[in-house]
Amino acid sequence: METQSARNSVNRIRSSLMVKVIFKNAEWQIPGNITIRELITDLGLNPQSVLAVKDGKLVNNETGLGNQGEVKLISVVSGG
Repeated sequence: METQSARNSVNRIRSSLMVKVIFKNAEWQIPGNITIRELITDLGLNPQSVLAVKDGKLVNNETGLGNQGEVKLISVVSGG
């Protein structure tokens, strides 16, 4: 029989394996077993038009999300 304590522990572990992803005004909790590039393309964005900042540091598209933390996706704006 599963106890409330065991359920709480499982939920805590599951939430610690998720990464918070922010893009504009949207937020998601994403499993951390993918790369930044996979995240960007899964969201339907162009990897060449978005920068990723993970836990306050700029990262490249081959970086893995990891098991916790926060990733902000920032649109690149250019013009002349």
